[in-house]
Amino acid sequence: MTTPLTLDSAAKNCVWEKPSISRQDRAILNGHRSCIVWFTGLSGSGKSTLARRVEEVLFRKGIRTFVLDGDNLRHGLCSDLGFDAGSRKENIRRVAEVAKMMMESGIVVLTAFISPFAEERRLARTLVNEGDFFEIYCKASLAECEARDVKGFYKKARLGQIKNYTGINSPYEIPDNPDLILDTELEAVDVSVARIVGFLDEMALVCAQARLSTALPWSAQ
Repeated sequence: MTTPLTLDSAAKNCVWEKPSISRQDRAILNGHRSCIVWFTGLSGSGKSTLARRVEEVLFRKGIRTFVLDGDNLRHGLCSDLGFDAGSRKENIRRVAEVAKMMMESGIVVLTAFISPFAEERRLARTLVNEGDFFEIYCKASLAECEARDVKGFYKKARLGQIKNYTGINSPYEIPDNPDLILDTELEAVDVSVARIVGFLDEMALVCAQARLSTALPWSAQ
Protein backbone atom coordinates (compact mmCIF):
# COMPACT_ATOMS: atom_id res chain seq x y z
CA MET A 1 0.00 0.00 0.00
CA THR A 2 1.49 3.32 -1.03
CA THR A 3 0.99 6.79 0.40
CA PRO A 4 -2.68 7.71 -0.23
CA LEU A 5 -3.54 9.73 -3.32
CA THR A 6 -5.74 12.27 -1.57
CA LEU A 7 -6.42 15.96 -1.70
CA ASP A 8 -4.43 18.29 0.57
CA SER A 9 -5.24 17.37 4.15
CA ALA A 10 -5.87 19.76 7.02
CA ALA A 11 -4.17 17.25 9.32
CA LYS A 12 -0.68 18.64 8.83
CA ASN A 13 0.81 16.92 11.88
CA CYS A 14 -0.26 13.39 10.95
CA VAL A 15 2.08 10.84 9.38
CA TRP A 16 0.85 8.03 7.14
CA GLU A 17 1.37 4.68 8.86
CA LYS A 18 2.38 1.89 6.50
CA PRO A 19 0.50 -1.37 7.18
CA SER A 20 2.45 -4.52 7.99
CA ILE A 21 0.12 -6.69 5.88
CA SER A 22 -0.01 -5.50 2.29
CA ARG A 23 -2.85 -5.55 -0.18
CA GLN A 24 -0.83 -8.08 -2.17
CA ASP A 25 -0.68 -10.37 0.88
CA ARG A 26 -4.45 -10.19 1.21
CA ALA A 27 -4.96 -10.90 -2.49
CA ILE A 28 -2.85 -14.02 -2.28
CA LEU A 29 -4.75 -15.18 0.81
CA ASN A 30 -8.12 -14.49 -0.82
CA GLY A 31 -7.21 -15.95 -4.20
CA HIS A 32 -8.44 -12.83 -5.99
CA ARG A 33 -7.50 -9.18 -6.25
CA SER A 34 -9.64 -6.32 -4.99
CA CYS A 35 -11.11 -3.33 -6.79
CA ILE A 36 -13.84 -0.69 -6.69
CA VAL A 37 -16.88 -1.10 -8.93
CA TRP A 38 -18.66 2.24 -9.08
CA PHE A 39 -22.30 2.15 -10.23
CA THR A 40 -23.64 5.55 -11.28
CA GLY A 41 -26.95 6.67 -12.80
CA LEU A 42 -30.25 8.34 -12.03
CA SER A 43 -32.34 7.25 -9.08
CA GLY A 44 -34.34 4.26 -10.27
CA SER A 45 -31.83 3.27 -12.96
CA GLY A 46 -31.03 -0.02 -11.23
CA LYS A 47 -27.74 0.70 -9.45
CA SER A 48 -28.55 -0.89 -6.11
CA THR A 49 -30.42 -3.80 -7.66
CA LEU A 50 -27.48 -4.67 -9.91
CA ALA A 51 -24.88 -4.14 -7.19
CA ARG A 52 -26.73 -6.53 -4.87
CA ARG A 53 -27.25 -9.15 -7.56
CA VAL A 54 -23.62 -8.98 -8.67
CA GLU A 55 -22.52 -9.30 -5.06
CA GLU A 56 -24.57 -12.46 -4.68
CA VAL A 57 -22.94 -14.02 -7.75
CA LEU A 58 -19.43 -13.05 -6.69
CA PHE A 59 -20.05 -14.26 -3.13
CA ARG A 60 -21.05 -17.69 -4.42
CA LYS A 61 -17.79 -17.73 -6.40
CA GLY A 62 -15.82 -17.21 -3.20
CA ILE A 63 -15.10 -13.53 -3.85
CA ARG A 64 -15.00 -11.27 -0.81
CA THR A 65 -17.41 -8.41 -1.50
CA PHE A 66 -19.35 -5.57 0.08
CA VAL A 67 -21.96 -3.14 -1.24
CA LEU A 68 -21.84 0.51 -0.22
CA ASP A 69 -25.33 1.86 -0.88
CA GLY A 70 -26.06 5.58 -1.08
CA ASP A 71 -29.23 5.56 1.01
CA ASN A 72 -27.67 3.35 3.68
CA LEU A 73 -24.63 5.58 4.15
CA ARG A 74 -26.85 8.64 4.48
CA HIS A 75 -28.35 6.97 7.56
CA GLY A 76 -24.94 6.88 9.23
CA LEU A 77 -21.62 8.17 7.92
CA CYS A 78 -23.24 10.89 5.81
CA SER A 79 -26.32 11.59 7.92
CA ASP A 80 -25.13 15.15 8.55
CA LEU A 81 -25.12 16.05 4.85
CA GLY A 82 -27.85 17.61 2.74
CA PHE A 83 -28.33 17.53 -1.02
CA ASP A 84 -26.89 20.85 -2.12
CA ALA A 85 -23.88 20.75 -4.44
CA GLY A 86 -21.35 21.08 -1.63
CA SER A 87 -22.94 18.32 0.44
CA ARG A 88 -23.12 16.00 -2.57
CA LYS A 89 -19.43 16.57 -3.20
CA GLU A 90 -18.54 15.78 0.41
CA ASN A 91 -20.79 12.73 0.34
CA ILE A 92 -18.90 11.25 -2.59
CA ARG A 93 -15.53 12.20 -1.08
CA ARG A 94 -16.34 10.24 2.08
CA VAL A 95 -17.68 7.28 0.15
CA ALA A 96 -14.63 7.19 -2.10
CA GLU A 97 -12.25 7.21 0.86
CA VAL A 98 -14.18 4.40 2.57
CA ALA A 99 -14.26 2.39 -0.65
CA LYS A 100 -10.52 2.84 -1.03
CA MET A 101 -9.82 1.55 2.49
CA MET A 102 -12.09 -1.44 1.97
CA MET A 103 -10.37 -2.21 -1.33
CA GLU A 104 -7.00 -2.09 0.43
CA SER A 105 -8.36 -4.68 2.88
CA GLY A 106 -8.82 -7.10 -0.02
CA ILE A 107 -12.52 -6.63 -0.72
CA VAL A 108 -14.27 -6.09 -4.04
CA VAL A 109 -16.26 -2.96 -3.21
CA LEU A 110 -19.49 -2.34 -5.11
CA THR A 111 -20.74 1.23 -4.69
CA ALA A 112 -24.26 2.30 -5.70
CA PHE A 113 -24.54 6.10 -5.72
CA ILE A 114 -26.19 8.53 -8.10
CA SER A 115 -22.89 10.49 -7.95
CA PRO A 116 -24.28 13.03 -10.41
CA PHE A 117 -21.20 15.17 -10.98
CA ALA A 118 -18.35 14.12 -13.28
CA GLU A 119 -15.73 15.91 -11.18
CA GLU A 120 -16.55 13.91 -8.05
CA ARG A 121 -16.50 10.63 -9.97
CA ARG A 122 -13.14 11.64 -11.41
CA LEU A 123 -11.84 12.34 -7.91
CA ALA A 124 -13.02 8.93 -6.71
CA ARG A 125 -11.13 7.28 -9.57
CA THR A 126 -7.92 9.21 -8.90
CA LEU A 127 -7.81 8.11 -5.26
CA VAL A 128 -6.65 4.67 -6.40
CA ASN A 129 -4.25 3.32 -8.97
CA GLU A 130 -5.18 2.74 -12.58
CA GLY A 131 -6.97 -0.56 -13.00
CA ASP A 132 -8.47 -0.50 -9.49
CA PHE A 133 -11.59 1.52 -10.30
CA PHE A 134 -14.34 0.53 -12.75
CA GLU A 135 -17.15 2.95 -13.51
CA ILE A 136 -20.42 1.36 -14.60
CA TYR A 137 -23.08 3.65 -16.01
CA CYS A 138 -26.63 2.44 -15.49
CA LYS A 139 -28.33 4.12 -18.43
CA ALA A 140 -32.06 4.78 -18.21
CA SER A 141 -34.09 7.78 -19.34
CA LEU A 142 -35.60 10.16 -16.83
CA ALA A 143 -39.06 9.17 -18.09
CA GLU A 144 -38.35 5.50 -17.35
CA CYS A 145 -36.92 6.23 -13.91
CA GLU A 146 -39.91 8.40 -13.08
CA ALA A 147 -42.26 5.65 -14.25
CA ARG A 148 -40.55 3.22 -11.88
CA ASP A 149 -40.30 5.72 -8.99
CA VAL A 150 -39.99 2.88 -6.49
CA LYS A 151 -39.40 5.24 -3.57
CA GLY A 152 -41.92 7.88 -4.64
CA PHE A 153 -39.26 10.60 -4.63
CA TYR A 154 -39.74 11.78 -8.22
CA LYS A 155 -43.38 12.54 -7.51
CA LYS A 156 -42.42 14.52 -4.41
CA ALA A 157 -39.74 16.39 -6.37
CA ARG A 158 -42.24 17.30 -9.09
CA LEU A 159 -44.56 18.64 -6.39
CA GLY A 160 -41.75 20.74 -4.95
CA GLN A 161 -41.56 18.70 -1.76
CA ILE A 162 -37.94 17.64 -2.38
CA LYS A 163 -35.33 20.18 -3.42
CA ASN A 164 -32.15 19.50 -5.41
CA TYR A 165 -33.43 16.16 -6.69
CA THR A 166 -31.25 14.76 -9.44
CA GLY A 167 -32.94 14.82 -12.83
CA ILE A 168 -35.69 17.21 -11.73
CA ASN A 169 -34.11 20.31 -10.23
CA SER A 170 -30.49 19.21 -10.03
CA PRO A 171 -28.40 17.96 -12.98
CA TYR A 172 -26.95 14.54 -13.71
CA GLU A 173 -23.77 14.61 -15.79
CA ILE A 174 -23.63 11.53 -18.01
CA PRO A 175 -20.22 9.79 -17.90
CA ASP A 176 -18.06 10.53 -20.93
CA ASN A 177 -16.09 7.31 -20.90
CA PRO A 178 -17.36 4.73 -18.40
CA ASP A 179 -15.79 1.28 -18.29
CA LEU A 180 -19.15 -0.34 -18.94
CA ILE A 181 -22.58 0.95 -20.04
CA LEU A 182 -25.72 -0.97 -19.12
CA ASP A 183 -28.96 0.04 -20.82
CA THR A 184 -31.18 -0.87 -17.88
CA GLU A 185 -34.23 0.47 -19.66
CA LEU A 186 -34.00 -2.24 -22.34
CA GLU A 187 -31.78 -4.92 -20.82
CA ALA A 188 -33.06 -7.57 -18.41
CA VAL A 189 -31.47 -7.59 -14.95
CA ASP A 190 -30.04 -11.10 -15.41
CA VAL A 191 -28.40 -10.05 -18.67
CA SER A 192 -26.84 -6.98 -17.06
CA VAL A 193 -25.58 -9.03 -14.12
CA ALA A 194 -23.97 -11.56 -16.45
CA ARG A 195 -22.29 -8.76 -18.40
CA ILE A 196 -20.90 -7.19 -15.23
CA VAL A 197 -19.60 -10.47 -13.83
CA GLY A 198 -18.02 -11.34 -17.17
CA PHE A 199 -16.39 -7.92 -17.35
CA LEU A 200 -15.01 -8.18 -13.82
CA ASP A 201 -13.77 -11.71 -14.35
CA GLU A 202 -11.85 -10.54 -17.41
CA MET A 203 -10.67 -7.18 -16.13
CA ALA A 204 -10.34 -7.35 -12.37
CA LEU A 205 -10.75 -10.73 -10.74
CA VAL A 206 -9.11 -14.12 -10.72
CA CYS A 207 -9.84 -17.21 -8.65
CA ALA A 208 -6.84 -19.37 -9.57
CA GLN A 209 -3.69 -18.83 -7.50
CA ALA A 210 -1.54 -19.54 -10.56
CA ARG A 211 -2.90 -16.43 -12.31
CA LEU A 212 -2.45 -13.96 -9.45
CA SER A 213 0.68 -12.48 -10.98
CA THR A 214 -1.25 -11.45 -14.10
CA ALA A 215 -4.26 -10.18 -12.19
CA LEU A 216 -2.46 -7.93 -9.73
CA PRO A 217 -1.23 -4.45 -10.66
CA TRP A 218 2.09 -5.26 -8.95
CA SER A 219 4.63 -8.05 -9.21
CA ALA A 220 3.53 -11.01 -7.09
CA GLN A 221 6.63 -12.63 -5.63
